[in-house]
Amino acid sequence: MDKSYRILVVDDHRDIRELLKRFLMQHGMVVAVAADGEEMVQQMNHSHFDLLILDLMLPGKDGVTLCREIRAKSDIPVIMLTALGEEIDKIVGLEVGADDYMPKPFNPRELLARIRAVLRRHFTIPQVHDQLAGQHFVYQFDGWTLDSASRELKDPQGTLIALTSTEFELLVAFLSHPGVVLSREDLLRLVQGRGADVYDRAVDTLISRLRKKIESDPKSPRLIKTIWGGGYQFSCEVST
Repeated sequence: MDKSYRILVVDDHRDIRELLKRFLMQHGMVVAVAADGEEMVQQMNHSHFDLLILDLMLPGKDGVTLCREIRAKSDIPVIMLTALGEEIDKIVGLEVGADDYMPKPFNPRELLARIRAVLRRHFTIPQVHDQLAGQHFVYQFDGWTLDSASRELKDPQGTLIALTSTEFELLVAFLSHPGVVLSREDLLRLVQGRGADVYDRAVDTLISRLRKKIESDPKSPRLIKTIWGGGYQFSCEVST
């Protein structure tokens, strides 16, 4: 299973890069390394990767900035490494789109387990895909339009709003269940068909990203409401 996965490790400490490269290759993965953001971009421009391990503290652009730039155009899974291990660093990393984090120092076997879990979640066939297979829906809500075939989201002024594939699937999950309170597990199952080892915090991160794109005030959301103790609810009339 691991042999088909290509991993890019971005860390300015050579010892860590080489340690992870050797360890992950021993477990059948194809591994490339980069010391900073520039090398990372060069690697990603020339090769396809299935997962990115990204250090928070890097020379030049830091991991948060790089993750934000990556997430604007790709939904490649990202695991962030932090030497600080403080809650604020974990939250910031997740809010900009990281899928998981690992505080330093870490046990390579624990990192391997997290890599496998993130890859398993990411590459599981999404149930939203099954729902849309062979069908064409045009969802309309609050002046917005989402075309399921072209995956184009347009705001009330007709401007195209870019969505990653995961953001698209999450929005379709909400638009398919307007007014229904969906738990994190419900959303993970709808979006990624994930099993019992779901990473609930990833849902909060995805919703934060989606709110920034469709809410007029993401800090006081009107469309995607948080239902304390229940999950999330799309509180808007939807037509197709």
